[in-house]
Amino acid sequence: MAGAAAGVLLLIGGAALLYANPGLIFKGGDSAALAPLATGAMDKLVTPARAEPATDYVFRAPDGSEARLSDFRGKVVVVNVWAMWCAPCRAEMPTLAALARAYEGREVTVVTVDVDHDPGQIAAAGPFLQANAPLPFYRDPKFQLPFELPGKGGMPQTVLLDRQGRIRAHLTGGADWSSPEARAVIDALLAEPA
Repeated sequence: MAGAAAGVLLLIGGAALLYANPGLIFKGGDSAALAPLATGAMDKLVTPARAEPATDYVFRAPDGSEARLSDFRGKVVVVNVWAMWCAPCRAEMPTLAALARAYEGREVTVVTVDVDHDPGQIAAAGPFLQANAPLPFYRDPKFQLPFELPGKGGMPQTVLLDRQGRIRAHLTGGADWSSPEARAVIDALLAEPA
C-alpha cells in the first residue's frame, strides 16, 4: 500500500513539474530557446514561448498556382512579406537575397511575398526581385497574409518557420538578414532534429 501511495505521489509530482515547465516536453519546438540570439541586427526578433503552426492562407506562387506555407515543410523557412511602396521592405531585400545565397543547397528557403495590388507596383516588383536574385516572386494580391502572421499587418514582416512549419520567431520592421546574428538564428533552427 505504501509503495502504491509513493507511486501516486511521484506521478503527481512529475505531472506538476511538467505543467510548470512545459519546455521539458517541447524540446526543439521551444521558441524561447532562440531568445538569446535576439541581439545586434536581430534585436527586434520576437521568440514566442511556444511554437504554433503557421497559417494555411493561400497566396500565389511565381507560376500563378496556389501556394501555402505548409508547402515548404521539411525546410527552415524565412517568410518575408513586403511591398514596393514600403521603403524599409525594399532596403532589406538585398540582405534577404544574400541570406538565400548563403544557404543555397541546404534545407533553408527564403519566401518573399509581395502584397502590392497597384498594377504599376506589381509590374515594378518582378524586375526588383530579379535584381535581388535568387528571391522568388510570390504574391498576395488580397494583402491578407501580413494580418495572418504574428506582426498583424506590420511591414516589412519576417517570420521564421522550423521544419515542421511552426512559427519560431518573427520580426516586424527592416533588418539585416545577411548579418552574423541572422545566420546564427537560421543555424540554430537547422541544428534541430528534422
